[in-house]
Amino acid sequence: MTIGEVKDILEAKVLIGGERMDEPVDTACGSDLMSDVLAFVKDKTVLITGLINPHVVRTSEMLDITCIVFSRGKLPSEEILEEAEESGITVLSTEMTTYTACGELYVHGLPGTKKRAGAEGA
Repeated sequence: MTIGEVKDILEAKVLIGGERMDEPVDTACGSDLMSDVLAFVKDKTVLITGLINPHVVRTSEMLDITCIVFSRGKLPSEEILEEAEESGITVLSTEMTTYTACGELYVHGLPGTKKRAGAEGA
């Protein structure tokens, strides 16, 4: 799946990274706990969250997350958008809840991360 397909499925607005719509994504993760994201996420992941703070971008940068989707129509500050742009992370916003957004991506074929990052066989 590509970021552009994620955008279309979630009926999302592109806030940063419109030029990266053809980039592939392999998995999705929905969480407001960045400690869970650190434990379970791999690269080329879409992070769906309702948490609006700079830690989301910093965590995403550390894990090579391709795209952040802010749920429930939340819009991040300019500071967060600038940090995401500098990190090459695409940022979208959807009116869907985190739960619904994850479900939509799943039924359209985008799997979640199943094992802890670094776990044997992950």
